[in-house]
Amino acid sequence: MALPVLPTTVVGSYPQPDWLVNREMLSKTVPRTRMKELWRVEERFLEQAQDDATALAIRDMEEAGIDIVTDGEIRRESYSNRFATALEGMDIDNPGQVVARGGRVTEVPRIVGKIRRSRPVERRDMEFLRRRTRRVAKMTLPGPFTMSQQAKNEFYRDTEELVLDLAAAVNEEARDLVAAGADIIQLDEPWVRNDPEAARRYALKGINRALEGIAVPTIVHLCFGYAAVVPGETKPSGYSFLAELAECDADQISIEAAQPKLDLGILKDLAGKTILLGVLDLGDSRPETADIVAERIRAGLKHVAPERLVPAPDCGMKYLTRELAFAKLQALATGAAKVRAEIS
Repeated sequence: MALPVLPTTVVGSYPQPDWLVNREMLSKTVPRTRMKELWRVEERFLEQAQDDATALAIRDMEEAGIDIVTDGEIRRESYSNRFATALEGMDIDNPGQVVARGGRVTEVPRIVGKIRRSRPVERRDMEFLRRRTRRVAKMTLPGPFTMSQQAKNEFYRDTEELVLDLAAAVNEEARDLVAAGADIIQLDEPWVRNDPEAARRYALKGINRALEGIAVPTIVHLCFGYAAVVPGETKPSGYSFLAELAECDADQISIEAAQPKLDLGILKDLAGKTILLGVLDLGDSRPETADIVAERIRAGLKHVAPERLVPAPDCGMKYLTRELAFAKLQALATGAAKVRAEIS
């Protein structure tokens, strides 16, 4: 499927149905270890139920008019834990603790051995997505720096070595996803701003290793945290690690901009990269109008050429209701079409 100028996309996740997950339990956390009690469906029926919910998510994205779709990350308890906890070297039965962004103490896997990927984790998810859409299909993976921050390291003396081993595992998975039909691969690296000094030392090495040899377009996503978990008033007004990504091998950089009302002048630091611009504020319980979306896209076009701008939500939509997420995506598609007509 050929993409129009200003193609629309989701960042990754879409709301899981109430009959699939306990959304009240989900609202209190972003799981790092496995959280099987989150699922409302018996384990013997769970894969079938996740498939059905994934098909609904794909259909919603298509019906809303989104050009680049994902599987909605419906099978994941969080954006990162499904892949991270499948790696050898991770002890998920005896969790450790780390201090998360905002000072929260969070249970995380313990790294007790060399990190290795022993099996495909999301390949079946990509095959399912490919069979159910003819649109451009994107799959997301947690970035190696973020995974290193979301675990308790009790094995590696050199954290950079840990990040590079995680990156090698991500690279193996990404290659499998491309072979299964992924048109775009996205790495989620929101935690580079949790420790920007460490990120400056080895995050780019990890990102580049993770994307090595990937023949399809690639994206790195940054955000300030889910709006449901990190309220807007606590979000900073700018990124502590962003300009550095101009030197990474990813083709595109995805940023949260709508809720924090980001000064888009910073986009000059990413000249040469395509920008996924957050134009949906996921902290707003009302759907944007198409006019509001169009206004935010026009603001982006003051700094980025149309062929290098991809309108998107600020972050994953996992914590929204399905009705609100769908309405916001409709506004995204309609607002982008409005601006597209103005510049054609």
